[in-house]
Order: sequence, then C-alpha cells, then structure tokens
Amino acid sequence: MKKLAALLILVPTAAILVGCNQIEETAGDIASDAASQVANAAADEVRSQVCGLVEDGLVSVEDKELLGGLVTAAETAGVPAEITEPLGEIAAAGDEVPAESVDALREACTPSS
Repeated sequence: MKKLAALLILVPTAAILVGCNQIEETAGDIASDAASQVANAAADEVRSQVCGLVEDGLVSVEDKELLGGLVTAAETAGVPAEITEPLGEIAAAGDEVPAESVDALREACTPSS
C-alpha cells in the first residue's frame, strides 16, 4: 500500500516536472526567436542607412562622418563583412574617400537578382 501511495504521488510530480521543462524550453525558444528578430531588424536598419548614403556613388564630408559613425553599429548589429569592411575603410580614410570602398559598398547594397 505504501508503494502504491508513493507511486500515486510520484507519477503526477514527474508529469508536472516534464510539463515545466517543456514550458521552459518553449519560453526559451520564443525569447531566442524574438532576440533574433530584433537583431535582424537592427542589422537591416543600419544596412539601409549605409546603403542610402552611398546610393548615388558620391560621398560628401557629411556622408563620410555619418558612415564613420555607423561602423560600430553595423558590426554590433551583425551586418555582413561585405558592408562593414568597406565601411571601416571609409571611416579610417583621411580627407579623401576611397572610391573602391564606395564601389564595394554600392555593390554590396545592390539587391541580388
């Protein structure tokens, strides 16, 4: 009888624990998905800003300053290296913006067909 009573207590307790683990796992998946969506949105926004500044192929002094300010944001947001590398080159350049870096950015910003 004691074994039966212990079993009757153990089975529901085990079921509750399994249920809690499933809830915890689902909550973790939801949080991970949300974080991924936020990161993707941030990367898309930074990419959009960078691409908007180099769209015409001309980078003014003001554009260069804005691009330089976006380097860290782009790297933090996980923007691909095809954008962050030429962006960093532009930011590190002196008074003259390297045309090949601007071209590389424009190419990286062009949607693939």
